[in-house]
Amino acid sequence: MKQRGVLIGCGFFANNHLNGWKSLPGAELVAVCDIDQEKAEQAAAQYGIPRVYTDAAVMLAEEKPDFVDIVTTVPSHRPLVELACRAGAKVVICQKPFAETQADGEAMVAAAEAAGAKLVIHENFRWQRSLIELKHRLDDGQIGTPHFARFQFRTHYDIYSKQPYLAQTERFLIFDVGLHLFDLVRHFMGEVAHLTCQTQSLNPIVRGEDSFTSLLRHTSGAVSVVDASYYTWHSPEIFPQTLARIEGDAGTLELLEGYRLRLHTPDGLEEFDVEPSVPSWGEKPWHGVQDSVARFQSHVLDILKGHAEPQPSGVDNLKTLALALAAYDSAQTGIGHDPIPLGSGPRVVIYSSVATDL
Repeated sequence: MKQRGVLIGCGFFANNHLNGWKSLPGAELVAVCDIDQEKAEQAAAQYGIPRVYTDAAVMLAEEKPDFVDIVTTVPSHRPLVELACRAGAKVVICQKPFAETQADGEAMVAAAEAAGAKLVIHENFRWQRSLIELKHRLDDGQIGTPHFARFQFRTHYDIYSKQPYLAQTERFLIFDVGLHLFDLVRHFMGEVAHLTCQTQSLNPIVRGEDSFTSLLRHTSGAVSVVDASYYTWHSPEIFPQTLARIEGDAGTLELLEGYRLRLHTPDGLEEFDVEPSVPSWGEKPWHGVQDSVARFQSHVLDILKGHAEPQPSGVDNLKTLALALAAYDSAQTGIGHDPIPLGSGPRVVIYSSVATDL
């Protein structure tokens, strides 16, 4: 029996979602919704989806879907997530950035908990094949206990031609790529005890920051660097690859351009090809992202079947959001931050300023 779903938001990146759902035999999109009716009609025609709506509330009331995939920009996330939860969806998927404020994120988590819905954030970097392979080797203990990591995303690829609104976003790169990288650094290295950040605005056509570097100390004592730039020349262009290096007491793992994974140990060097295949509906250089979308959506089907818990859940992604917000504050004030959990629940996180940086 197929899981019935609906998708809200038929913009540029939604094509990856639509292709992914169409390729999964266990899922069926029964309707799409966009405030721009023409966009919704084009998506429905292209992907064979039977019904089109311009009002999400009407669609949810009439379709009563098992899952809702929200692929809109961040200002609409809270009302749409709360609406989908009230409508009885079993799983609600929200594109990142999850929220612009911690309060909005907490409200969405609370809405899902009250409705008994599973809230999962479309955080696809951790679902990329190359990063899955990296995590497997780390978890297998191949480099021992990690004490340093670096996650890096630097490119000059023109993302603005297909998504021009990004150039006008006041808070840009940390909320765009930075959230992915902060999710990865938590996923691989554990929770963060202290964070500092510096940003740059390099491209004159871009309103917000298009480069940032963040230094983090984890609760384990490990140190990580997270950095990204949309104003870095690299030949050949490696977009949209994430590079990584993790050092442990027994070896080092490196994820290099061209999806090359290297393992350095006292016994020598091994190299592995971890490039994902190109989906039947995909193309290079987007195949790494496209393959991860399909993997993420397969995970959603497992959640619906009761075989898995959301990775990441809304609760978990609140901690990633908190790091992004702290990075902005650190860049503005020049002061580092310590995450301080409050109360008995896992969701509430604040930041207190400290006098010195790391």
